[in-house]
Amino acid sequence: MSKLEVSVGRTPLKNPLIAGSAEHLIEADGVRRALRAGVGAVVVKSTNESERGRDQLQRAEYMLLDEEWREIAWTPKAPSTAFIACRSGLTPQSFEAWLDQTAQLDREAKAMDAYAIASLIVADLAQTVAMAKQVEQAGVRVLELNIGTPYASQAKGVVSTELDPEGVVRLVSAVRQAIEIPLWVKITGQSERVPDLAAAAFRAGGEAVVMAGRLLGFIPDVETMQPYLGTTLGVGGYWNLPLTCHWLAVSRGQLGGDKPLIATNGARSGLDVARMMLAGAGAVEMASAVMLRGTPVLSSALAEFDAYLQRKATTAAELIGKAADQRKTFPDMPLRTDNWKKYTAEI
Repeated sequence: MSKLEVSVGRTPLKNPLIAGSAEHLIEADGVRRALRAGVGAVVVKSTNESERGRDQLQRAEYMLLDEEWREIAWTPKAPSTAFIACRSGLTPQSFEAWLDQTAQLDREAKAMDAYAIASLIVADLAQTVAMAKQVEQAGVRVLELNIGTPYASQAKGVVSTELDPEGVVRLVSAVRQAIEIPLWVKITGQSERVPDLAAAAFRAGGEAVVMAGRLLGFIPDVETMQPYLGTTLGVGGYWNLPLTCHWLAVSRGQLGGDKPLIATNGARSGLDVARMMLAGAGAVEMASAVMLRGTPVLSSALAEFDAYLQRKATTAAELIGKAADQRKTFPDMPLRTDNWKKYTAEI
């Protein structure tokens, strides 16, 4: 077994790096570039039955901001600390075209010891179930069910942001009962109950939980006094890594180490992959960094991660949860009397 190999439930991966669903994975050539970069899997851009979701993509807009909230150029040379803000939407293809393309790409991926994973976002559950059945019938080997998009409150009836564990059970169980292929469930990060949502997804038959969907933000422009991009935004960037790692570690502590978790949000490099795996992830999805800088980000992250494993004389599988399992509660920490005084500024 290669030191890079991991398993996510029934799904063996040649390495734990996954190209996460985003606009650069709408067209077949984008998926093929990600596969050629060497990732273990690619999650194709999501779809559902909603025409409004497709229309939303045609209204999408994107921007980068610096540390002073000033807009900077969208370029691969942007600082690694750039703050990403956007409005997004679903793939513009019809479901039939999307499914044909995804099935073909998964056949190509199989020849590369990888996967092209279908991604469905719930709007109408009955429609989602029908689509999931067609995904399986087309021969696609893994389905990611996204019930954690950031936009449901802004685009009602188009996508789902499920905040109730019982709602998670209802959605996931309906899809699980309809198909037999591996089912990964992507949940929201806009909740203080992320571990409970994950537990519900597993209870309903999900084989892995992807955590966690992006957050919503709102950024006023102090010069124009208008909202950036006109509205509420999905926000992302490197700053989200500690939040993702926190939810991974807490969820692992609550659910146990036998429940496969997949990280998303905040990974930019091979060392970030290691950080998320140490926090409890069995695999890591990378999306925004690739959309901004291109697929070389994936190959360089794999090289850096491989070098890290060699340096530490360990394997990817052995990393999973190593830091999370050593996480202490605040009362367990050693007494440091008046330590706080060293960290207050003197004016």
